[in-house]
Amino acid sequence: MMNFHILTLFPEMVLQGLHTSIIGRALEKGYISIEAVNIRDYTLNKHGKVDDYTYGGGAGMLMQAQPVYDAYTAVLDKIEEKEGKTDVKRTRVIYVSPQGRTFHQKLAQELAQEEDLIFLCGHYEGIDERVLEEIVTDEISIGDYVLTGGELPAMVMVDAIARLVPGVLHNADSSVTESFHDGLLEYPQYSRPEIWHDKRVPQILLSGDHAKVDAWRLEQSIMRTKQRRPDLYEIYQKKYGKNE
Repeated sequence: MMNFHILTLFPEMVLQGLHTSIIGRALEKGYISIEAVNIRDYTLNKHGKVDDYTYGGGAGMLMQAQPVYDAYTAVLDKIEEKEGKTDVKRTRVIYVSPQGRTFHQKLAQELAQEEDLIFLCGHYEGIDERVLEEIVTDEISIGDYVLTGGELPAMVMVDAIARLVPGVLHNADSSVTESFHDGLLEYPQYSRPEIWHDKRVPQILLSGDHAKVDAWRLEQSIMRTKQRRPDLYEIYQKKYGKNE
């Protein structure tokens, strides 16, 4: 089982968004677990406050180090108690930030090899730098834009990573035939009826010749990648020395 621990100010948002569809079924079957930890539960402020003004001035408030750190250590304690680990401090902690390296499929595959992942979701103007230096192992972005909080990016990454965990996808071949596998976009796909709006399913897909179908799909993937993502196509060419 793979375990996701999400440190957030909005646990209900995370849990509602991830307890559906394929990820929801994976949770029910025990392939993965998702824990949303409310950072506010760990503040020492009697009013439940987790933010304060920034030193040096500036607009907005900053999440304080203490509640974030205490929420993190509480998760480590749970991992140690539940799994009997002695090296829990090596657990990867992902701070969801537009300043981080960009998330991609290879990184999802790398992270899917972990037993536990901790995601830290910021809000307001961010989080006190001192606690980030103390606990974060990976700073990751899902794109060059700014959102109101880290919950949506964390959910995106959990979805992408979780579907690579064995057993999560009903069809084991699904994760190796999709876009970005081997650096290519996925080929076009068709379902019944055979003719729709005067458009026919490509004849080769009806041939029953699996070798020819596979060759056609690879050709279509290469063509589609060249047209839509020339950056990926260039990498594919360099990797395989192919000129399509």
